Amino acid sequence: FLDAQPTDGEREVWNQISAVLQDSESMLADLQAYKGAGQEIRDAIQNPNDIHLQEKAWNSVCPLVVRLKRFYEFSLRLEKALQSLLESLTCPPYTPTQHLEREQALAKEFAEILHFTLRFDELKMRNPAIQNDFSYYRRTISRNRINNMHLDIENEVNNEMANRMSLFYAEATPMLKTLSNATTHFVSENKTLPIENTTDCLSTMASVCKVMLETPEYRSRFTSEETLMFCMRVMVGVIILYDHVHPVGAFSKTSKIDMKGCIKVLKEQPPDTVEGLLNALRY
Repeated sequence: FLDAQPTDGEREVWNQISAVLQDSESMLADLQAYKGAGQEIRDAIQNPNDIHLQEKAWNSVCPLVVRLKRFYEFSLRLEKALQSLLESLTCPPYTPTQHLEREQALAKEFAEILHFTLRFDELKMRNPAIQNDFSYYRRTISRNRINNMHLDIENEVNNEMANRMSLFYAEATPMLKTLSNATTHFVSENKTLPIENTTDCLSTMASVCKVMLETPEYRSRFTSEETLMFCMRVMVGVIILYDHVHPVGAFSKTSKIDMKGCIKVLKEQPPDTVEGLLNALRY
């Protein structure tokens, strides 16, 4: 599964998703390097009449907002990618298990999207500067609007875009929320497709990850800590999507996901490596 190559039937969708995923590492590196403009903003707020400090804060925040816009736009590309994958992995006549066996390369891409999503959200959760910078940006823009000043950056991040970005970054786990909404949207748009096709695809992936994590024979094949984390992030990601889409959720007694088993597997890992994942499940 981890080394799956696309078959001819998968290649078109696989190429489309691959084009999105190839930008994911640079997005994460960019987010990891995001330091924010906290000091400049504090100086500007404490010295409201000092024009130099106001300009310094503004000039520090603008490139950061452009970066935040890039992350937000990437979430829209991921949303589209996920919907294409769900179409391929749930369409009749095959069962979800048959799909995952037949289209392993697409299942791997689905897993890679979830892996990216949880890594992105873990980094975002630990970085309060993102929301502080964006709030300062919006306050400054509104103040200038009152004074009839048009700022160049508004050509890049107009009011409508700023509103959408605001909603995105207000979420504790914005990328996961995007994927959850995309999955819910997929189910509601495809009314002729039984909801079980989607939920069974998700619960099957969760079970595969759990078995890989709890079985010593499979665990011994993990070549690195990163492969282990990959498997855990994917498991948590599909549980959260299942919880959003399934009428009674992942935590109910009738759920097809063995939640106790999944949480047990997570709790057997060093606490600092799984804290973000357990938090994502709580949210």
